Amino acid sequence: MHILPLWFLLLSLLLPRVSLVIGYLRGELTPFSLSGWIPPTLAVLIPRALILVLIFEDRGFGWWLLVHALAMACTYLSAGSKGKR
Repeated sequence: MHILPLWFLLLSLLLPRVSLVIGYLRGELTPFSLSGWIPPTLAVLIPRALILVLIFEDRGFGWWLLVHALAMACTYLSAGSKGKR
């Protein structure tokens, strides 16, 4: 059974922090085994990594995880090239 809704998977590709906040406020991210200071720290510093962890816990290794990993790689690799200009 998949807990993460489709809107979260799609919105988190473009706006990861916004989707984490909406998912938290709606109570859709509470059934996961993440607790303590790790989830808030990841949500602030590297939200895409937290989303990858959530997708892996929910759906395992699949297409959604690969798509989000590719989005994460593109985001972090393109950030370095903008700083050189």
